[in-house]
Parts: sequence; C-alpha cells; structure tokens
Amino acid sequence: MMGASLEQRLREAGIELPPPVTPGANFSATKRVGNLLYVSGQVPVSGGVDRYVGKLGTDLSLEDGQAAAKLCAVNILTQVNQAVGGDFDQVVGCVRLGGFVNAAPEFKDHPKVLNGASDLMIAILGDAGRHTRAAVGCNSLPRNVAVEVDAIFELSTR
Repeated sequence: MMGASLEQRLREAGIELPPPVTPGANFSATKRVGNLLYVSGQVPVSGGVDRYVGKLGTDLSLEDGQAAAKLCAVNILTQVNQAVGGDFDQVVGCVRLGGFVNAAPEFKDHPKVLNGASDLMIAILGDAGRHTRAAVGCNSLPRNVAVEVDAIFELSTR
C-alpha cells in the first residue's frame, strides 16, 4: 500500500482512529475469505454513542447523512486495521462499499449520502480507495441510526 500507517493518514485528515466496536450479536465484525476481507455493516457510533439518529429528509439533513457515512467509513477502517493486526500495508484496496440510508419516502439523495464514506476511502487510500458501491434507501435501521455501511477489501496474499 502506501508507506504511511493508517493512523498517520487519518491523523493527517484530522481523524482519530477509534477502538473497534464489538458486534452486539452472533456474527463477526470481519471475515477473511482468500484475499478478500468482508467488513460487517458499521453504524455511526463514536465513543460508544450512536451519532446521527433519525431519518434523512425529515430529522436529518443531507450534510448530516454524509457525516454519518464518513463516521461509518472510519469505523470500517478501524475494523480492517484490527483484522490485519495493525499492518495496514496488507490492504491492496477497497473493492466495494454497500450503504443503507434510513430515509423518509420522499428522500432521493441516497448516493450523495454515501459519498461521505466513498470520499473518505479515496482520501485515505488514494486510488486504492476507488470501489464499486450500492446506496440503498430503507425505512429503518438498527437503533434508528441514519446510515449503515459495509465493505469488502482486497488484501495481499503474503
């Protein structure tokens, strides 16, 4: 990957790497299959507190949604970092992001919300952060958070 550590790249972007959130049910935060690392959906939680709670288009603005998606992406990177034992050089790139937006029926900017996560991946990983993506609107998410994002990363085979 690049010479700088994940923590250094995040610090340069003004972001502190939080401790990983432990899943609250019977599933893993990450699972490696061959050279792919799957990251379970991450929600906008910080310091153990859900941030950006409510529906886009009624309770929250587009900008709130983008900030929520960015926080989800930070939490994804935290999970990846833990999965590779802090050796972020194992990360070849981000393959895919999938995003779910807790939205009012008339809300139409789901892709713009997910740009918060996509933009962070590219800012931190450069071209290796370019990925495929899905942005889906839904009528609810766990604990009424605004956004949930999952991911797939390619890892080196070393």
